[in-house]
Amino acid sequence: MSTTPDPTPTPPAKSALVTTIVNINELDCAAEEQVLQKVVETMPGVASVVCNVVTRRMTVTHDAEKVTGEAIAAKVRSVGMTPVVEPQPGAAECGGPACEPPAAAGAPSPVATRMQIALLAASGVLAFSAEITAWATKEEKSWPVIALAIASILLGGLPTLRKGFLALRTLTLNINFLMTVAVIGAAAIGSWPEAAMVIFLFAVAELIESYSLERARSAVRALMTLTPETAAVKQPDGSWSEMDASKVATGATVRVKPGERIPLDGKVVSGASAVDQAPITGESIPVEKAVGDQVFAGTINGNGLLEFTTTGGKDETTLARIIKTVQEAQGQRAPTQRFVDSFARVYTPIVCGVAVLVAVAPPLLFHQLWMPWIYKALVLLVVGCPCALVISTPVTIVSGLAAAAKRGILIKGGVYLEQGKTIKVIALDKTGTITEGKPKVTDVRSLGTLAVDRILLLAASLDAGSDHPVARAVTAAWTDDRRAQSGPLLAVGDFESVTGKGVKGTIDSRWYFVGNHRFAHERGVCSPEIEAVLAELENKGQTAIVLTDEKSALGVLAVADTPRATSVEAVKELHSLGIRTIMLSGDNQTTAEVIARSVGIDDARGGLLPEDKLKAIDDLLAKHGPVGMVGDGVNDAPALAQAAVGFAMGAAGTDTALETADVALMRDDLRGVPEFLALSRRTSAILVQNISFALLAKTVFFILAILGIATMWMAVLADVGATLVVIANGLRLAIVLARPSSDHDARPPITTPK
Repeated sequence: MSTTPDPTPTPPAKSALVTTIVNINELDCAAEEQVLQKVVETMPGVASVVCNVVTRRMTVTHDAEKVTGEAIAAKVRSVGMTPVVEPQPGAAECGGPACEPPAAAGAPSPVATRMQIALLAASGVLAFSAEITAWATKEEKSWPVIALAIASILLGGLPTLRKGFLALRTLTLNINFLMTVAVIGAAAIGSWPEAAMVIFLFAVAELIESYSLERARSAVRALMTLTPETAAVKQPDGSWSEMDASKVATGATVRVKPGERIPLDGKVVSGASAVDQAPITGESIPVEKAVGDQVFAGTINGNGLLEFTTTGGKDETTLARIIKTVQEAQGQRAPTQRFVDSFARVYTPIVCGVAVLVAVAPPLLFHQLWMPWIYKALVLLVVGCPCALVISTPVTIVSGLAAAAKRGILIKGGVYLEQGKTIKVIALDKTGTITEGKPKVTDVRSLGTLAVDRILLLAASLDAGSDHPVARAVTAAWTDDRRAQSGPLLAVGDFESVTGKGVKGTIDSRWYFVGNHRFAHERGVCSPEIEAVLAELENKGQTAIVLTDEKSALGVLAVADTPRATSVEAVKELHSLGIRTIMLSGDNQTTAEVIARSVGIDDARGGLLPEDKLKAIDDLLAKHGPVGMVGDGVNDAPALAQAAVGFAMGAAGTDTALETADVALMRDDLRGVPEFLALSRRTSAILVQNISFALLAKTVFFILAILGIATMWMAVLADVGATLVVIANGLRLAIVLARPSSDHDARPPITTPK
């Protein structure tokens, strides 16, 4: 075959990459993860493989033309695991037995069957019998001892031995490989009782670890069980029929009786009730719902009968997006987890190398006896198992992510959960973040001969085309209060929104402009008289809106937005954490300073366009390092994306907020920001504790093994104990955050270790 390059090469066609998700019930620890990554990553066309031990999922990004979902499933089966491929839009074709509907993929499976537990119990009895017989007869190599040990190994240790030989076949040095070598080595030197005890204790350790991981999984699975499978849907003839919730069309009318869970997102069209929204927003106090209000799937209806029209399908609900975000977040490894995984890949081969040196160096170099040093080497292999080190990080991270979600704090990945501890400055948008986001017109003044009602009508008609909170307030001042008396809004032509300034358009073929102080100043219509009126209103903390035509200013409207009741408390909590606060607002500087002072914010910067906020974030990053930004997820999108951690306020029902921000606060409560920061610091402290404890335990037993004090079964017990300690320590995050509430006095505090 010629190797001469084509003188005019053409670039290969760029194949589209797809994602295949495989659920694997045997995926319970880093050992299985390493084997899967090794065998799947080598397949032609596979771009990346991400395993998630907590959700038992493997996500494969690959070229659909080179490798199919069934081929990936076959490769998983080749290493003794059972794959269930989730059909997904755009995923590879999958027509084999591994393919199941999503419901099957998400179904929970038992950690261990009764038969497996019975076999493990029998293995333990036989292992202890072998130990007792050897102790009584002073002989470890007698046929009764050997028979009892072999029976124990066969009953309780075959899964570990199979995984160990699989690791050897795939050249993966993992915990199962270390245990297999240790057991075979112990049997080879005649330590049969210890071989049986080691494999039994390791099997028990794996079972306990699986139960611990299952507890972390249950926190995520609990979200999936919140929505009912059926919905009462109104039929064309007016009757009501129970339907599968996944088949209910958008726009259908659904009825929810008192005490029932709401099956889909929608808007109330009939009835009134108090709804428990804790699963979505973390609020423990029910929220009153009436006609026009939004309801969310998974929330619980109170005492009233509600009818609502659906705003999306079952897979498009706010809860579905939360679940998807939490699951994706678990697959994003935090910095500490990436470090531990990389460390474990280097650490395990080093342990094997040290064990070999301990086994051969003293006998060869110093003429020591072989058996004692081989035994010490086997103990080192058992001690060196990195299980406690590897499992500590995902359990801790997932506990933090799931528990935060229960409180209405949706974190998109462990990387952001850890990043929070580095933040020293928080920048906050004003409208909808510090304030209620529901401004109202408080004053309308004429600057000439035009009547006040005419000024309001012109401004409201122009602002009807804008979705800015201030524009909505101006429009509402006419439509809500005056329409019945004075008629509908006027028709507007050539409408245009000027970002960060205002709007313009034609009414009756005449151009009008309505916008903020900056807009009026740029149009050159601000006389000393007008400036005095604007200054008077702005000094009261009100936003001044100026209506102009092509030549002059016609009137001024004052809009006031009151600070949230929780903003002062949130700022105090941020200050108690040592966080500096800065407000970035599109309002003029005077209004921004008045609002900032009222809630205790350290600094205020007004008159900022979206690009100005982005530049302000860049400046803060250069001066202070990692900076957090809190906004509404729409106008503040550039600044949210640029910040080290972006927080979206009031994300319930807002797609843009969920997509843009790194952390979404599902209830309109700024106190979620200091909660997140405290959680981040606590998570980081627990990670450090776990890693330090695991390494310290390994170091102590390494020394004991070299000195000949530690035995193999003692080493296994130490590894089991260390694993349980780090898992329990990581799960403390879920316990601390177990009781969501919107009432600050009732919220369990997230304490930060000193």
